Amino acid sequence: MPHHRPTRWKSARLLWASALLMACASGPHHSARKDLRLDTETVASVRHAAALSARITATTASRTAASSFIRHVPVLLTLLKSDNAVGELEERLVECARLAEHQVNARFFGDRPPTRQECGEEVEQDGCVKPITRAMQLGLQKHVVALQCAREVLEQQWPASFSIEQRYRFYPNAPFLETVSPEEEARLMAQGCTRELWRTLKPDLVLHVDHDPLKAVLTLDFKFPCPASNEPRWTPYGEHSAYAGKKQGDLYKEALGGRAMIISPRLGVTP
Repeated sequence: MPHHRPTRWKSARLLWASALLMACASGPHHSARKDLRLDTETVASVRHAAALSARITATTASRTAASSFIRHVPVLLTLLKSDNAVGELEERLVECARLAEHQVNARFFGDRPPTRQECGEEVEQDGCVKPITRAMQLGLQKHVVALQCAREVLEQQWPASFSIEQRYRFYPNAPFLETVSPEEEARLMAQGCTRELWRTLKPDLVLHVDHDPLKAVLTLDFKFPCPASNEPRWTPYGEHSAYAGKKQGDLYKEALGGRAMIISPRLGVTP
């Protein structure tokens, strides 16, 4: 990527040039002390600008080296025009995960995270008489916060279209992919333990190529391990699933193309 020198460095160069012109125009009646003072200030300005430029360059290099988006989805550099923009998008989405983790944990546990025992406690049952653990309950609430935050970030920084919690119906053997409307999803959910949602996917965030809802450059899922020391991971589909033997991330890539990655509070963005 082309490197643009910071504005302050350009200003320092102009200041240096101006100082040289002033020195040439000065007559013999100017004291040596005044010329020395001007030269010292100018040199100090140049040194400050050079140091600032070096820090900015180092920060940019560090962000680029640390960016999982740049390493794993280099096409984002083309879409977002610069490594700084890619790095900032990643940082802000990770901050959404950390914000959600902090807010929801604080609501229930004050200044501490839940313990392993608390995470495993059964708190209720869903409509299919399956137990809902505290980890699942906390995860759902953290998703609400994180996705609202992510919407604001993407509206500001993503140049194409994106989807949040869009449900898809996917037939791998066809292969065939279609979107499920919110109205259809609500109707199917109201039926209780329906198998109509059995062959569907619902990623958290899909960053589309142009405005095609069936094509992704990047698919992202927020994961909130409970306890926090657990590793974030893609959910494997069980033997009774339409996608038995596969993991979420692999299926996202198969259905939507592009890359699939996890965002978690502790580890940031991971494949």
